[in-house]
Amino acid sequence: MFTSERELATLACKGLKTTTPRILVGGLGLGFTLAAALEVIGEGGRVVVAELVPAVHEWNKGVLGHLAGNPLDDPRVEVRIGDVCDFIRKPDAPYDAILLDVDNGPDALTSGANNWLYDKAGLRASYAALNPGGVLGVWSTHEDQRFTKRAENGGFKLEVVTVRARGKKGARHTIWLARR
Repeated sequence: MFTSERELATLACKGLKTTTPRILVGGLGLGFTLAAALEVIGEGGRVVVAELVPAVHEWNKGVLGHLAGNPLDDPRVEVRIGDVCDFIRKPDAPYDAILLDVDNGPDALTSGANNWLYDKAGLRASYAALNPGGVLGVWSTHEDQRFTKRAENGGFKLEVVTVRARGKKGARHTIWLARR
């Protein structure tokens, strides 16, 4: 079930107004979000992937890489082992898109430390880390009205999209597209 992960990148990146977008992907997973971003951003784009677990990076370089088409082999990709929160707090340059697929949603955390990503401070930091017109894309297994309200109150122009998990079937997942 990777359709919604691909949609996260496709929806967030397709409207970017630059030929040289700089994207931050939070969470490598099986590489589907990364692969979709690479398809959309063109040859001038660059993607920084923040992956907390070194083994996930190794698996994607090896036995899992073929599942998403080996996106780590693309020269436009740079993987950094570390917490995506750190790359948002202190970006070395602004991003045109930040794509978060690190949890099951803003209130279904894989790690309690990730709460910061979805609270007021994290949303402020994401806003500041984006270029004007940039987008914060957030993937979730379900809608969260409290997160929607926080993002709207954080100055983002918000679009909430529901997509299928698997093609035209499967569970419905939620994607927030929060534009600066």
